[in-house]
Amino acid sequence: MRIKLLKIAHGAIFYLAKSIGPKIRRSPLIVVLMAFSTKRTIKTHKCNRLLGTVRGLLFFFLLGISFFPPALFAGDRPVLQSPQGRSRGDYLTVKVAVIGPGDELYFWWGHIGLVIEDSLFGREDFYDWGVFSFQNENFFLNFALGRLLYSCTISSPGRTFRAYASTNRDITVYTLDLPADVKENILRFAENNVRRENRDYLYHHFRDNCATRVRDIIDMAVSGAFKLRYEDAPGRFTLRGHVRRHTWFSPFWDWILNFWMGRGIDRPISVWDEMFLPSEIGNRIADFTYTGSDGIERPLVSSVKVLRVSRGRPMVLAEPEPSWPQGLALGLTLAFAAALLQFLGTKKSPFTRVLGIYQTLLGLFFGAAGLILFFMTFFTNHDYTYHNNNILFVNPLILAAIPLGIIYGNTKDKDKQLRAKKFLHILWACIFLGGLAGMFMGFLPGLYQQNQTTMALILPLAFVLSGLPRRIGTIRYRWKKSGPAEPGKA
Repeated sequence: MRIKLLKIAHGAIFYLAKSIGPKIRRSPLIVVLMAFSTKRTIKTHKCNRLLGTVRGLLFFFLLGISFFPPALFAGDRPVLQSPQGRSRGDYLTVKVAVIGPGDELYFWWGHIGLVIEDSLFGREDFYDWGVFSFQNENFFLNFALGRLLYSCTISSPGRTFRAYASTNRDITVYTLDLPADVKENILRFAENNVRRENRDYLYHHFRDNCATRVRDIIDMAVSGAFKLRYEDAPGRFTLRGHVRRHTWFSPFWDWILNFWMGRGIDRPISVWDEMFLPSEIGNRIADFTYTGSDGIERPLVSSVKVLRVSRGRPMVLAEPEPSWPQGLALGLTLAFAAALLQFLGTKKSPFTRVLGIYQTLLGLFFGAAGLILFFMTFFTNHDYTYHNNNILFVNPLILAAIPLGIIYGNTKDKDKQLRAKKFLHILWACIFLGGLAGMFMGFLPGLYQQNQTTMALILPLAFVLSGLPRRIGTIRYRWKKSGPAEPGKA
């Protein structure tokens, strides 16, 4: 029976050594256990029963302490002293890894993490505060409501960097020049963050994300000097401007994201606020200097290493480019198409049907966008969508164009068609007037919103579909006709 138990334990040790990785597998304790548990140690004779029993007890004692080392009970790696009296932090190297934009929408603004190399234990770890999972409970509901949980995780830098390189992303690593005690504090802080009870946090795109977490750690490392330097320094652009620097290459997403975000992101911000972007942190720490406890001023970054440069990826703009000219061109094109269909619809009925379908599709697109905006503004924690002037003229009411357009284009009842046409005119007139109201709001203090692209897209189209051009022409004609008679005529 004892031989069978030792065989089972022997198999367990080899499975453990295979699964825990090569670094721990090479540890002396595991080597002793593996050697001690080989078949040669269990070939005993009756005359060696006492010796075999002692070996078995010693084996299970070693097995027990291998599963429950003192470091596990301490919660963190132990603070060790070398024979030369070096502190724990002398064995640590802290780096900031800045990753460039990726392919997926949520990767367009880049990524950042901490790399901590530990020569005492012969390991290096990548601490990442930007991890989420689609498998999380109620993920999509929490995402829609603005309650998305992100997590801090730990992984291998080599494997992580290879994954980013395989998706054609920039990788730049900044090595920080910090005192040993500060590096040790950063390690303890990072390890505390990856604990199950501490790893999750409520994500916010601008105020609490992977970049702001690393920014705050850097500030902690230099005793608040980083925030003191940049908290009141004026930023280069607004939050919207920084968003658009990364979205310019996709016209649809560039428009829809900026359409959903309210005027709160159009206020002037500081350099500290700009560091919600990983690239901004890289730019700032590269030039930052601080005074250590020894009174000597030194650069925060001792070296910069570019591990990879992406190829063929859309560049991040140095400054945002205006998009309203493209919006105006598209708005005028849509308005011209609507005017042409209106003109042809008075001659032939097939064009009346096309005009009805045209307005139905417009109602579906802009109505859906307005419905999402309405939901995010009043029912979610997406606070950057609050106080949005666009809701005055792009809102769920536009969805009424769907049934009205269907009735107008498909009914053979002239009375129903005229009523649908009248309500469509009223609907688009309200949208046009709401757009004018939003335009004038931009001139009032505290109400400015950079939504010129949306207004340039909507207003020409709504003006034509409202029937106002024909009404204005009719009024002008009647005014001229009813004007004063020419001289010499009774």
